[in-house]
Amino acid sequence: MHSSSIPLPPRQVEIGDAAQLAGTTPDAIHRYRETGLFPELERGGDGHHRYGYDDMIRLLWIHKMVGAGIEEDDIRDIFADAAPAAVDNSRHAAVVQRMRTVEGRMALLSEFVTGRLKSLPAGSLRQADLDNLLVIERFFGPLGAAVNAGRYIALATHPGLREESDRVEAAEDALDDTVAVDDPRVAQAAAERHAFELQLDAAINDSGLAQSDNELFDTWDAVHPAGAENEDDAGSGGERISLIEAVGMMPYNYSPARLRCMELTGELAANESSAS
Repeated sequence: MHSSSIPLPPRQVEIGDAAQLAGTTPDAIHRYRETGLFPELERGGDGHHRYGYDDMIRLLWIHKMVGAGIEEDDIRDIFADAAPAAVDNSRHAAVVQRMRTVEGRMALLSEFVTGRLKSLPAGSLRQADLDNLLVIERFFGPLGAAVNAGRYIALATHPGLREESDRVEAAEDALDDTVAVDDPRVAQAAAERHAFELQLDAAINDSGLAQSDNELFDTWDAVHPAGAENEDDAGSGGERISLIEAVGMMPYNYSPARLRCMELTGELAANESSAS
């Protein structure tokens, strides 16, 4: 039986790693829980709280909102399922309503990223798209997120690609812990992912988004001269963390079969590059 060469990322992390990944501190996370900004998590057998991917996404958004000066009461209601408690406060209600939309959350990303997305029709981006860009901005910085935004622009403007993306992701999600790494579905999902990425790359090139990416690098270099210190270099702020550390620490609920699928997809892409 094949064992994937891709390191298995943690499915959950403890509070110290969660704080480092989010660019905040354990004390701040404790306070988020105490004030109701973050839900109380179950403790593991060792008595420690564990943070998964969805928890990290919420922490990253909370960190962004706090940094943007949004009131704690507003943040609490943004994540609540019910309507804002202070409905008589028009400002409170407006902030909560806006931050519950994709467009509202988008404004929390750096201007370098939102500049690429603001021309899209309302509702064409998904919350999951912004969540991914949020993580990329944290670890790769605004330039990396702005370049990656081209992917979501293509998906938002090509309904057929979006449908195919959903289908491919569903096949990958089905590769859970009950699926062996040598199950034929793993290779099939990898082949479908590879084919989809080729379609997406073609759409990006045909739409001129690839050229826009090149212009982004030129703009970034003009605004951020080589060797100049800039707070954006650390992503969304907080303690600096290397890309290798982030990849090894970020909790993703990937099974061995899912990792094998990713490995096979990479091999197909490498073979494609060698043949071209």
